[in-house]
Amino acid sequence: MWIFVTLFAAACQSMRTAYQKTLSQEQGFLHATMARSLFGLPLVSVYLVLVWFWLGGVTLNGRTEFFMYASICAVTQILATYLMLRVFQSGSFALGTLLAKTEAVLAALIGIPLLHYSLNGMAWMGVLLGVAGALVMSIKLQNLRHAHKDMSLLAGLGSGLCFAMTSVTASLASHSLEGSLVTSAGVTLWYVLALQSIILCSIQIALTGQALAPVKRSFVLSCKVGLLSSLGSIGWFTGFALVNPALVKTLGQAEILGTLYYSKRRFKESVTMQQGVGGLMILVSVVLVALATV
Repeated sequence: MWIFVTLFAAACQSMRTAYQKTLSQEQGFLHATMARSLFGLPLVSVYLVLVWFWLGGVTLNGRTEFFMYASICAVTQILATYLMLRVFQSGSFALGTLLAKTEAVLAALIGIPLLHYSLNGMAWMGVLLGVAGALVMSIKLQNLRHAHKDMSLLAGLGSGLCFAMTSVTASLASHSLEGSLVTSAGVTLWYVLALQSIILCSIQIALTGQALAPVKRSFVLSCKVGLLSSLGSIGWFTGFALVNPALVKTLGQAEILGTLYYSKRRFKESVTMQQGVGGLMILVSVVLVALATV
């Protein structure tokens, strides 16, 4: 099941990120980051009601770990999305998405002490190969010596770290609840989106002085971002609850196919031989991770 929901999430995210880049160009980073949570919350609310009655509810039993982990998840996802959109301004659509893919190995490293998950040799090979492929696609070889000074690179790696923390804390929050793991993932996602909506809408209203600013700007495009984001997030959070987040994120690098398509077709960005080699490395990593878990 986790393979299906992960591939579904990856497909939704590649489309959402393309729309989100357009939205950030029209309305700025803050609104583009806010749209994915505020406009995705209604669909997630309906989804949560359905799985609650279909698969059963969950209980908190007075534990505070859920709110701590879920709140950290919400904040780090905001930072991750903001940093990725910043890369879009200074780099390319492909660069921003690909650098964020370092989250797979970072999620593995963070998750080992916190989640007590372990990876076999083939899975580790897949994770490392996937990250290496993302870097091959992203870094210009002639500028490698000065890569540490490239703000696009630093922002992209920061985005990857924040996304890794998001996936690990989402898993921890879901497992702190008692009941169906799918429902637990839905509860975690709903809380995360609600908290993000409150934070980002408050900031936007304070900056603009307009109470309706979050909902009246590029409404149709914001709805597209929110719809695709909510569908993708349902897949991601369900996957995080079911297996090691590092495996989910590595398999999710199949998103690279959609990234390259939108980079070339929607934003008229060229795909180089170097990016092709990196893409092949990522596809091989996806196969290795899938085989390591069957």
